[in-house]
Amino acid sequence: MNSPSSPFSKQQLIPQEEKLEVLKQKGELFIGIPKESLYQERRICLTPDAVNAITAHGHKVLMEAGAGNEASFTDLEYTQAGATITRDPKKVFGCPILLKVEPPTLAEIEMMNPQSILISALQIKMQNKAYFESLAKKRITAIAFEYIRDDEGKYPAVRALSEIAGISSVLIAAEIMAAREGNGLMFGNISGVPPVEVVILGAGTVGEFATRSALGLGANVKLFDNSLTKLRNLQRNVNRTLYTSTLQPKNLLKALKRCDVAIAAVRGKDRAPVLVSRTMVEQMKKGSVIIDVSIDIGGCFETSEVTTHDHPTYEKYGVIHYAVPNIPARYPKTSTISISNMFTPYLLKIGEDGGLENSLRFDKGLRNGLYMYHGILTNRTVGEWFSMKYSDINFLIF
Repeated sequence: MNSPSSPFSKQQLIPQEEKLEVLKQKGELFIGIPKESLYQERRICLTPDAVNAITAHGHKVLMEAGAGNEASFTDLEYTQAGATITRDPKKVFGCPILLKVEPPTLAEIEMMNPQSILISALQIKMQNKAYFESLAKKRITAIAFEYIRDDEGKYPAVRALSEIAGISSVLIAAEIMAAREGNGLMFGNISGVPPVEVVILGAGTVGEFATRSALGLGANVKLFDNSLTKLRNLQRNVNRTLYTSTLQPKNLLKALKRCDVAIAAVRGKDRAPVLVSRTMVEQMKKGSVIIDVSIDIGGCFETSEVTTHDHPTYEKYGVIHYAVPNIPARYPKTSTISISNMFTPYLLKIGEDGGLENSLRFDKGLRNGLYMYHGILTNRTVGEWFSMKYSDINFLIF
């Protein structure tokens, strides 16, 4: 029975749940894609199909004329996909979101508007302090795509490019052996002919795909890595029992003396460890081939020196060395499609979330790629590497 002094029933006085409708505010992205200026960089971040998917969701894409030419994508294809083409790089660099493969130069950063968003590779080993100071001055928010993690904690961009580098290392070795300066051997299990002997240092993604390619072409493969887990996983992934060993100098030297091709893809903390000394290279067969995939971070062979796609090889102690830092750029169309497959879902998600700020708030994997937030350095590695002050992004964004 209700109290005579109260106009409400007992039920009405109990606190009730209220359901509020939360509308997700979608954001319109305005993305600029400039022509890559770095020497021999032929890739681009988005294919015409990816641009079509992005513009179909109401976003805008402004591209510099000829940006996709080196990857065999024409301006007409991009225009038909919904992009706008301009010959003025300043207009492209003036876009709120800038998408690049290589990090921008200091001159390119100067063309960017304050408070812009940069998504590109970082390549910390090739950077200098002035790069980060320029970004800070413009209060740029910058994301390095090689540090972005997926739901499984893996690095999708690194894996995609490592797959290409692994496969191409074997294809390049096959070309070199067939060339005039090569030893004239052919990959392939030809009846009555001993198979090509391949030594692979490193059982990561590059090592796995190099192993797959070499086995597919009929080679004998010997695999070296100090991680037994990696060696075990690689054998399981390729579904073959292989010769595997930890990096013991005696075993490694024995294998290198007999091999026709040696491929190295081992990454250290600061630089690649030198696993093969000059003396060991001297004892390799004349005409054998070295492919140093780790040359971008110093190289695993003591005799490795950086080369270019125009002049990719040189001979030392009778051994042909290939040490081009940017191997995936040799196959720009494949690399572009692979990078584009990674970028497109992230860009659409940023639009769905209502902008990068919201995406960073809820996506830890994307946040892992952030190294500059409104001009504040947030990456500990960069801070320690260049002796710069850095802040924890979790204190800035929440």
